[in-house]
Amino acid sequence: MANYFLENPDLLYQFERLDLKEIVELTENNYKEAEKFDYAPINYEDAKENYKKILEIVGDIAANYIEPRSSSIDEEGALFKDGKVTYAKGTREALDMLSKAELMGMILPREYGGLNFPTTIYMMAVEMISRADASLMNLFGLQDIGKTIAQFADDNQKEEFLPGFSTGKYTGAMALTEPDAGSDLQAVKLSAYQDEKGKWFLRGVKRFITNGNGEVLLVLARTETGTKDARGLSMFVCYGDETIKVRRIEHKLGIHGSPTCELQFNDTPAQLVGQRRFGLLKYVIYLMNRARVGIGAQSLGISQQAYEEALKYAKAREQFGKPIYYLPVISNMLIDMKVTLEANRSLFYSTSVWLDKKEKYEEQVDLLKALKKPFADENEKLKEATKIVTFLTPLTKYLLSESANKISYDALQIHGGTGYMKEFKVERLSRDARITNIYEGTSQMQVVAAAGGAINDVFAEYFDLQEKKEYKGSLVKLLDSLKEIRELYKDCIKYVKDKKDASFQDVAAKDLVEIYAYIYIGFLLLNEANTDQKKVFTARRYILDSLAKARKNFESIKNELYSDVLHADTILN
Repeated sequence: MANYFLENPDLLYQFERLDLKEIVELTENNYKEAEKFDYAPINYEDAKENYKKILEIVGDIAANYIEPRSSSIDEEGALFKDGKVTYAKGTREALDMLSKAELMGMILPREYGGLNFPTTIYMMAVEMISRADASLMNLFGLQDIGKTIAQFADDNQKEEFLPGFSTGKYTGAMALTEPDAGSDLQAVKLSAYQDEKGKWFLRGVKRFITNGNGEVLLVLARTETGTKDARGLSMFVCYGDETIKVRRIEHKLGIHGSPTCELQFNDTPAQLVGQRRFGLLKYVIYLMNRARVGIGAQSLGISQQAYEEALKYAKAREQFGKPIYYLPVISNMLIDMKVTLEANRSLFYSTSVWLDKKEKYEEQVDLLKALKKPFADENEKLKEATKIVTFLTPLTKYLLSESANKISYDALQIHGGTGYMKEFKVERLSRDARITNIYEGTSQMQVVAAAGGAINDVFAEYFDLQEKKEYKGSLVKLLDSLKEIRELYKDCIKYVKDKKDASFQDVAAKDLVEIYAYIYIGFLLLNEANTDQKKVFTARRYILDSLAKARKNFESIKNELYSDVLHADTILN
């Protein structure tokens, strides 16, 4: 039987080389969790073995149970009738199977029925679920709602909501977007008010809410009358009860199994999560970091399946007396897909590990503060991790979602006319991929978010260390190529800063972010190749291609190729 974990060499490779020792020690409270739960790991090796067993189960379910239902889910879609949303039959069956396998609370604490896994391991599961059915990921991946409650809610709220997430009784939704507040969440208008007893109620409209029909919703609402910015917003948790009217579900290009709802809150009872006025400034940032990494996993899953479909078709389809797999123009496309997938996976799991570190350091600092103990060392670690995550999260979402679109597009092209037909999976994958670089912040918004890290050279010390390492054989020349890219980057940064023009800096942001990404990913791959001969080809192809692209990015900035955008009104009108 197929298994999306055991039969994916690159995913297995990334799992085996993960360094989660510090993260697992913090997650397991130095393995004191084993004193309370007999199924908790007693050491790092035990934890890693347990993670592997669970990922094998996910790989089995994804390949043999979820994927065979994906086409019927896409065809049937979520149904909206008489104000109620019903999942497609295959979606209901898949959720039931995942619940029975006790996989719906992977990242939730054990005291509430969860598995207490690090985010990085959970993301491997999300990647495999996404490969099987991208729309199901939008339900399985909403475990982040429960995680946010676990992180910031009070003990009573945790007791009330978290067990339901762990058992699969509850699915969640994050109700952030409004008709007039898309990426600009500071403009949220949905109001939260208190009655004479101090109880909270919600009134207003949310739009484009993934799984808005979920049983438990996290809602961003305005609590401070008269405010118009982020400081007036708070976070609430509520049930999807009869006071919330689903006004419609969207008829979408793809991910048909995932209902996208427009919601009207009619004096909905709600509970404040955490502190007032921190809804956007703290809690949504936490939630969005996780959500964007989740879309990265979804993008990887779609990309992997599109590549597999293209490879299988190219080997089976004969033209001119031989499989098209042997045509150089086709084999080159497949090689590019494979290299991009491996590079993206290296970036993705690096980002996931840093996200885990950031969250664990944050917990440590909060704990030490509460105990009135010194926390200077932990706080320095937290500052570094926060700086890195602030850059890597949008970068990863940007690159992986754009790649998912390119890989699925090329996969369909390899299929030729047949790929355009409903009978082949690649048509659905192409449609499903299209949303990844739109929701949870468009690619353009991700570039804006990542620009600060690139401009401020967030990895300067890391790059210096990498340049001083010893590399084997032909890898020395690849190091020289990375050094050249880095010099191009430094030249670009100096040029942009010398202009002292904030508008031009915004125009140059995309090129700067991409050049910086080439360096970071290049060093990830170079280090992999330095310890594993099988990774040399991937490193070589990626780095040399990146050098060519970096030169183009460099020329675009130095020649101010895109500066015309500063005069868009004159050009476009």
